[in-house]
Amino acid sequence: MGRIWSIILAAGESRRMGFPKMLLKFNGKTMLENVIDNVAESDSDGILVVLGAGRDELLDYVRKYDIINCYNENYREGMLSSVQCGFRNLPHDIDAVLVFQGDQPFISHSVTNSLIEKFRSSDKGILIPVCNGKRGHPLLLDRKYRDEITNLNPDEGLRSITHQHAADVLEVDTDEQGILRDFDTYDDYIREINQTQ
Repeated sequence: MGRIWSIILAAGESRRMGFPKMLLKFNGKTMLENVIDNVAESDSDGILVVLGAGRDELLDYVRKYDIINCYNENYREGMLSSVQCGFRNLPHDIDAVLVFQGDQPFISHSVTNSLIEKFRSSDKGILIPVCNGKRGHPLLLDRKYRDEITNLNPDEGLRSITHQHAADVLEVDTDEQGILRDFDTYDDYIREINQTQ
């Protein structure tokens, strides 16, 4: 069975938040730790965290885990630069990659496992979870897209891959709203905390 790795994007500047949102606390842990824990519980064979802004603070938490990390020196150029950094630093003998955002702590391991299972049983190279008709995260990509992704123009973005290869996309239905929920502002965070208390 081929290996499937996960990239967790944690390099953003959190400009709308005003401070590193990956350090916000959920269930006694940081947001980033929650995401790592969820991925680690899944059938993913390895985890790579992409760091950028606030690297030193986040490294204190990342080093607790048996995972690898890389530093995206171009993190100010946006999310695609972090995806490309992640792809460049992955092992070469993988079959596919799951791309997670570090500010989505509510994506359960069951969603990840469902994507992995569908990838292995289908002939599709791009898998996207869908809840109530809306596409969410993580995105699963076959290794055949590796070179194309690392050479993408920053103006295009990762979403262009799904448009250019629409025939190779498989939408995987789930009833988990976590695939759609992220945190851009501190108000988003407070609202979530109040809902879960």
